[in-house]
Amino acid sequence: MRSLEVLELSSNNITGPVPGSIGSLNNLTGLYLQNNKISGFIPREVGMLKSLNHPLLHNNRIAGRIPSSIGNMSSLIKLWLLKNDLIGSIPIEIGMLESLSELDLSENYLSGSIPSTLGNLSNLAFLYFYGNQLSGHIPEEVGRMISLVDFQMLNNNLSGSIPEAIGKLGNLAVLFLSGNNISGHIPSSIGNLSKLNQLSLHQNKLSGSIPKEMGRLGLLAYLSLSENSLEGSLPIEINNLTSLISLQLADNQLVGRLPPYICNGQVLKYFSASNNYFTGPIPQSLKNCMSLRRVRLQNNQLKDNITDVLGTYPYLDYLELSNNELYGVLPPRLGEWSNLTSLKISDNKLSGMIPPDLGKMTRLHVLHVSSNNLVGEIPKELGKLQSLLELWLDGNHLAGYIPPEIGALSDILQINFAGNKLSGSIPGEFGECLNLWYLNLSRNNIERSIPIEIGNLQFFQSLDLSQNLLTGDIPRQLGTLHSLETLNLSHNQLSGSISPTFDDMASLTSVDVSYNQLEGPLPNIPAFRNATITAVRENKGLCGNIMGLTHCPGMAMKGKDTEKNLLLILVPTSGCLLALILAVGISCIVHRRTTRGETDLIEESGESMFVIWNYDGRTVYRNIIEATEEFDAKYCIGMGGQGSVHKAKLRTGEIVAVKKLNEAPNIEMASRKAFEREIHALMETRHRNIVKLFGFCSSSSHSFLVCEFLESGSLEDILKSEQKITMFDWNKRGNVVKGMANALFYMHHECCPPIIH
Repeated sequence: MRSLEVLELSSNNITGPVPGSIGSLNNLTGLYLQNNKISGFIPREVGMLKSLNHPLLHNNRIAGRIPSSIGNMSSLIKLWLLKNDLIGSIPIEIGMLESLSELDLSENYLSGSIPSTLGNLSNLAFLYFYGNQLSGHIPEEVGRMISLVDFQMLNNNLSGSIPEAIGKLGNLAVLFLSGNNISGHIPSSIGNLSKLNQLSLHQNKLSGSIPKEMGRLGLLAYLSLSENSLEGSLPIEINNLTSLISLQLADNQLVGRLPPYICNGQVLKYFSASNNYFTGPIPQSLKNCMSLRRVRLQNNQLKDNITDVLGTYPYLDYLELSNNELYGVLPPRLGEWSNLTSLKISDNKLSGMIPPDLGKMTRLHVLHVSSNNLVGEIPKELGKLQSLLELWLDGNHLAGYIPPEIGALSDILQINFAGNKLSGSIPGEFGECLNLWYLNLSRNNIERSIPIEIGNLQFFQSLDLSQNLLTGDIPRQLGTLHSLETLNLSHNQLSGSISPTFDDMASLTSVDVSYNQLEGPLPNIPAFRNATITAVRENKGLCGNIMGLTHCPGMAMKGKDTEKNLLLILVPTSGCLLALILAVGISCIVHRRTTRGETDLIEESGESMFVIWNYDGRTVYRNIIEATEEFDAKYCIGMGGQGSVHKAKLRTGEIVAVKKLNEAPNIEMASRKAFEREIHALMETRHRNIVKLFGFCSSSSHSFLVCEFLESGSLEDILKSEQKITMFDWNKRGNVVKGMANALFYMHHECCPPIIH
């Protein structure tokens, strides 16, 4: 056996450790044990194999450390130990293997720093350390590895900066350092790597600008700089990279314009610049870039006419342009993109109609055109998209009926038509979308009853039909949806009882049936037991154990002496806006002074709103006065033209905002009328960016509104706070502006009569 030169036992399902006696095979030149189940440690006796040049032990279960005796194997040319369970640091003795041309230690559990002795390996061409737990910096000595062609250290814990010496590796074709904690600037010396074909630096902490010297990398085909903190504009020299197949710039802080000639080489397939601050138009060179397969430019500030910039893309698979400032009309030629699987252009300023030609995109899985200004009807041709999984058309001005052809989308998972002007009924054909788990038709003008076919959708998890004109009973088939978690039927005209329809819906966690004509006892399930008055209020005759709701006849009364001094349980809020209040259910406001002269309550048809909510008006009034200490200045959180806003903490712990109107004893009637006008205006508003009104009260001493309290304060507070302003980035500011604009647009254009604020 000592004369054995080659031992070939690969892919033989061998188990057990490598024996130390292997060191006696003095003439061994080739050792091929890869793709087995070998375990144990690498014996230090391998250092005696001075003739061995090809030890391949990869894809096994070898554990422990790499022995330092490996430095004695002076004939080694190729050392492959990848895909094992090796631990510990890389021995510095590995730098003694001066004949080594391939070193692969990837996909182990190696830790510690990279030994600087690697710089001695001047013949090394392939170095793979990826998929370990290596830390520390990349040593400058790597610049002496002049034969290096492929250098991969991705997915470790490396830190520090990229050494300038990297620019000395004139033969380097592949450099992968992604998935680390590398910081600092990209060295300009990287422009010296004239043979570089692939450069991946994504998922690090790189900062500064992209060096213009990168434009000298004429052979570069793959460039990935995503998920760093790079800033500044792109150097014009980037346009020189005409060999680029993939350019990834996403998730940085880059500004300025996209490179106009990025596809002049007509080979670009993958382009991502999403989540930056790019402005200006989409590069014209992309219009005729027929090689494109995936393009992601969402979450920027690009401004262009989409009708002009989109060309013909026979291979395009994925296009996302959402959250920009694109305008224009969707061109019918989109239907010619026969390979497209995902089209996302939400949150822009698109107008016109949805072209029926989209029905030709038979491979389309995702269609998102939400939050634009699209008009017209939903084309029935969308029912031909048999591969469609997600259809989001919400937040537009679409009108007409929902086409029943949508029911032919047998694989559809999500449908969102919310916030349009759709009318007619819910098509019963939706019951044929057996994989549907999310349906949102809220904030439309949909009429008639909920179709019983909805009960066929056994994968349903979320159903929102709120703020429509639905009538009739809630179909009992809804109670068979045992996967349903979220249900919102509020602000409709539904009638009848909700129990026992819901009695078996144990999966339901969130429910809202408020503002309907429902009656009878609440179902005894967690969703209703954990609900507050906001989820069931303003119905014909619901009863149950929710605070503010009457007890059902025959139900044991708990805590007869329970105080009825809560306005209601507050809905949690997450925003820092807005400045208006929601009120509903009032058609005629009059005043009534109590016989005791203590309070005047604004009433509807002679019945106090506080009484409707099961509260005592005088107690409420006293609690507000007590909580604010007669509207003491220390509770004041804001001032307005008509009064001041005070923070009031009720006895039960709930916090509300109380807007106290200015007193004007000499013009009492004018104040009263102003108060009434405000209530009349507020009662018509229903919008997510408008603060809710919980109650209102008027007396000879005070007139005030009781509103939802916004924990984060006002926008002015945030902008004036050095601590808060650092967390208030441009995305959040943009969302604030959009929220205010949406609320104002709603008041000015969708309220009847319009409310000018």
